[in-house]
Amino acid sequence: QVQLVESGGGLVQAGGSLRLSCAASGSISSISTIVIMGWYRQAPGKQRELVASITSTGNPNYSDSVKGRFTISRDNAKNTRALQMNSLKPEDTAVYYCNARLWSGQDYWGQGTQVTVSS
Repeated sequence: QVQLVESGGGLVQAGGSLRLSCAASGSISSISTIVIMGWYRQAPGKQRELVASITSTGNPNYSDSVKGRFTISRDNAKNTRALQMNSLKPEDTAVYYCNARLWSGQDYWGQGTQVTVSS
């Protein structure tokens, strides 16, 4: 079992910045098999989409809509992943979810954190 807890959402004006953090906890046998962690978002009336992810070896991946503005980072020792979001736009408004995928293919999700960007 893996538990994911997100923090750092909120309200910001367009052009501003926010930093999201996701902390993973659980059994050592599960935590040690996390192969990729990432951030997804879901806006009202839209499907959940990948924002950014990073593998356990440090390879990042970004959606085209956030490239150059968002940066995903990791702290393996603390089992945390952070998403630095700069130059935020109103279209970035969504609930952001942390995801962890284990080597087995099993997915775990956080409870979500709201990000609202005002114009």
